[in-house]
Amino acid sequence: MEISGKTGLLGLIGSPVGHSGSPAMYNYSFEILDLDYRYLAFDIPVEKTEDAVNAFRTFNMKGGNVTMPCKGEVAKHMDELSPASRIIGACNTIINKDGKLIGDITDGKGYVRNLKENGVDIKGKNDYNGCRRAATAIQAQAALDGAREISIFNKKMDSLKSTKYCRSYKKRSSRM
Repeated sequence: MEISGKTGLLGLIGSPVGHSGSPAMYNYSFEILDLDYRYLAFDIPVEKTEDAVNAFRTFNMKGGNVTMPCKGEVAKHMDELSPASRIIGACNTIINKDGKLIGDITDGKGYVRNLKENGVDIKGKNDYNGCRRAATAIQAQAALDGAREISIFNKKMDSLKSTKYCRSYKKRSSRM
């Protein structure tokens, strides 16, 4: 499909992104589905995150993905955040809905969806998983979907740091 004046732009922001397979995956999907979009990777240092977010508006980008180290910083510049993004203070997805930028974190949704598709409903259950990055999004989504208890384990974190992290997480999740 040819690029035209109507071709929609999506992208990945973060650093480094040169190794990412996302552009190939998305552009192949657009081609197969005959969609007039292109997906590019933009290597953005964290201190330029606000500029990158503003570019989504300026260029009327349809949306995109966010990788480290920009996930937390992106959340600060969204017009709206999903419940899970509000809890953890990070986004890995930007949706441009008529100029309104909505930040979401999809790791937890994917985890919970996979469980449901395999016959496991977490509502009222205990969830045991690790700490930080994708695990944090999984914990937030599990809480939003009704997990009774979430236990956090991290063999690399000393107990004092782990306790502080869990208290911080508890404070953020109680604001739901």
